[in-house]
Amino acid sequence: MPAMLTPHMGNRLPDGVPWAADTGRFANPAKYDDERYLTWLSKRDPSRCLFATAPDVVGNAEVTLALSAPMFSRIRALGYPVALVAQDGQEHLPVPWDDFDALFIGGTTDWKLGDGAAALAREAKRRGKWVHMGRVNSLRRMIYAESIGCDSADGTMLKYNPSAPVHRWGPHVIANPSLWRPQ
Repeated sequence: MPAMLTPHMGNRLPDGVPWAADTGRFANPAKYDDERYLTWLSKRDPSRCLFATAPDVVGNAEVTLALSAPMFSRIRALGYPVALVAQDGQEHLPVPWDDFDALFIGGTTDWKLGDGAAALAREAKRRGKWVHMGRVNSLRRMIYAESIGCDSADGTMLKYNPSAPVHRWGPHVIANPSLWRPQ
């Protein structure tokens, strides 16, 4: 299973584990800085990285695009596949499909589970993009992410609820391993 890392986590990536990079701006918007993020990326090995997100603002696609666009080429120059974090309203704005490699479904819960995000995921898959969904903290959400074509997902359920009954996910995971193994 891939790991999601941010500059503020301080976690060490185990050998051989695929991973994805997130700016960490969602959890610490006041602490985020483009240059620090790029420096952090430059000190890591991009060879096992599925994608590195460009900066985003939860729930605001217009501001996200303004922040992300200048970072796409800078992230790619470090050897990383670039991810656009889609936010509420992205389906109503031009999507710079040729400028990024992966679509990260972010946004508010209502938007993420709505028709706009699902349509973007379908279009991304049609274009050969990797699709990821953030904040997937239940089997129900995992099944939904899988149903709209996501290749991967992340969540913090075990961090905040270590006794969560993830063992109950076993039968579904065994029968449907697509979100648990990089493709």
